[in-house]
Amino acid sequence: MSGATPPGTPLPLWRDRQFIRFWSAQTVSQFGDRVTELALPLIAVTALHASANEVAWLTALSWTPNLTAIVLGAWVDQRPRKRRLMVAADLARGLVLLSLPATYLAGAVTLGQLYAVALLTGTAAVLFNTSYSAFFAHLVPRTSYVDANSKLSTSRSASFVAGPAIGGALVQALGASVAVAADAASFLASAFLIGRIRTDEPPPSEAQPSVLRRAREGMAFVVRHPVLRATLGCAATVNFFTFISGTGLLVLFATRVLRLTAGGIGLALGVGASGALLGAVIAPRMSRRWGVGPSIAVGAVLFPASTAVAALAGGPLWVRGGALALAEFLAGIGVMFFDINLNSLQTSVIHDGIRSRVSGAYSTVNYGVRPIGATVGGVLATTVGLRPTLLLAAAGGTLSVLWLVFSPVLGIRTLALPRGPEAVST
Repeated sequence: MSGATPPGTPLPLWRDRQFIRFWSAQTVSQFGDRVTELALPLIAVTALHASANEVAWLTALSWTPNLTAIVLGAWVDQRPRKRRLMVAADLARGLVLLSLPATYLAGAVTLGQLYAVALLTGTAAVLFNTSYSAFFAHLVPRTSYVDANSKLSTSRSASFVAGPAIGGALVQALGASVAVAADAASFLASAFLIGRIRTDEPPPSEAQPSVLRRAREGMAFVVRHPVLRATLGCAATVNFFTFISGTGLLVLFATRVLRLTAGGIGLALGVGASGALLGAVIAPRMSRRWGVGPSIAVGAVLFPASTAVAALAGGPLWVRGGALALAEFLAGIGVMFFDINLNSLQTSVIHDGIRSRVSGAYSTVNYGVRPIGATVGGVLATTVGLRPTLLLAAAGGTLSVLWLVFSPVLGIRTLALPRGPEAVST
């Protein structure tokens, strides 16, 4: 045997130049994001002395633009070049983030500016994500969906391992506002790499209904599809409760209750994030062993439940830091099992021509509950305290698995059948 690839067989992803460019773009921007996720709440807490409720609003505003995703996704479906929209979104996020170090040098950083940065970068993220689903479906062969999502999630997980430690060191050395420039640079690099990708994107059909009608069609498809309806309910429940605890409140809890330094928080989050790296690597193997649906269910429980480990932490400094790291480790494994399998399953059951509008409808609910959860988290943290709020988030999040128990999802084993409304095998 010559070992040559048979005609029509997809290239292995690590030999696919277009995928490598996309993977590289996602990897570099993910590492930059880890800096900003730590820096923005730290600017609010340390430089502007923000309250728990004000920190929660910062998280809420970054996700609020997802409430418009149903309309934006319907608009994106009409656009012939999703790649260009993704590049534009990356450039916009990079430029907005550069405003923070600029105003810091002028001594003019305000909480209002942080809110504006969160809102604008969140809006650009919605544009990127609604374009992403249709672009990904034609960049990667169907048989490689789980593998591609695993590779993308592995690099994302690696960013959670090294990113917080790097971010914490940058924040301590340069100040949080200046450290955000690293994320801005990462988006500019991502825009350059995605701009160089060449792949066929089918043009939208000539006869297109209005944007609002396409938006309604996207939501109707989600509601009527038994798999999408159940996974949306599960994901939205997970998101609501995990955002009650939110990154901002977790940083506030680690700072004021666990009394960890910025460097200590970054180190704990970075060490704990090795769980996400492990989860991303083993998710395809577990998916083959357990099945796609059961793997989603395992992640739906493990991801939110792990917050309780950090919430119950006490004792010496090393125990407090270790508990935060362990909580992140378990959450990382859970979220990778959940995301990799769920994203692959969704891609397999949505057909071409409606991907962006369905993605937008899905995101409106799934991500739209995040600012609501963050706002509720701020109110609860103010009224009952940080620790009880985190415990409530952990307990409520585990209930998300009930959506899957009463659906076809738990019976889904592989993604082997042709694409379509019932494109799964049991």
